[in-house]
Amino acid sequence: MFTGIIQAQGHIKTITPHDGDARLVIDTGDLDLHDVAIGDSIAVNGVCLTAIALGPHSFEADVSKETLSCTVGLDTLRQVNLEKALRLSDRLGGHLVSGHVDGVGQVIRFEPVGESMLLIVRAPHALSRYIAVKGSVTIDGVSLTVNHVDGDDFSVNLIPHTMEVTTLKNLGVGSRVNLEVDLIARYVERMAQWDDTPA
Repeated sequence: MFTGIIQAQGHIKTITPHDGDARLVIDTGDLDLHDVAIGDSIAVNGVCLTAIALGPHSFEADVSKETLSCTVGLDTLRQVNLEKALRLSDRLGGHLVSGHVDGVGQVIRFEPVGESMLLIVRAPHALSRYIAVKGSVTIDGVSLTVNHVDGDDFSVNLIPHTMEVTTLKNLGVGSRVNLEVDLIARYVERMAQWDDTPA
């Protein structure tokens, strides 16, 4: 589990394809790896990856063909958001994030409003019902609060700090982003649909 509070910006150094899968080497920038062991999870642009090798300032991870097909940002040499897995003693500054991307959205508006940036994203229609005003959503691994919802479109506000410490500053109209909806919404829907009438 993660919180959606980005701990560092790194970048994908190399991508080695093999049979539809890929092995990534990720430079972790300022991310402290002293407490990370092989087998631990690190979220990369919101995607939970398992460290299979560690260097002083990097780690390697295998990414399956399935993961590559339903996410964006892991198939190019680019800057990425990084977060180590949550420990039970950590502060939960964002919200509970699984690192399992639910779908890919597209930026349809990105412009300054005062000192902040207004970001409007079009979500896949099947995910829209899980996105609510004042609810939480994860965009490329960043925990954000939804300000407005209009059909499949939703807006968030990016304060200067978020712009500084995440890769969201690199977005533009047409950019595709990884989305993870609030997992509580999924459980609420499942419970609402549950029929405990004996068969």
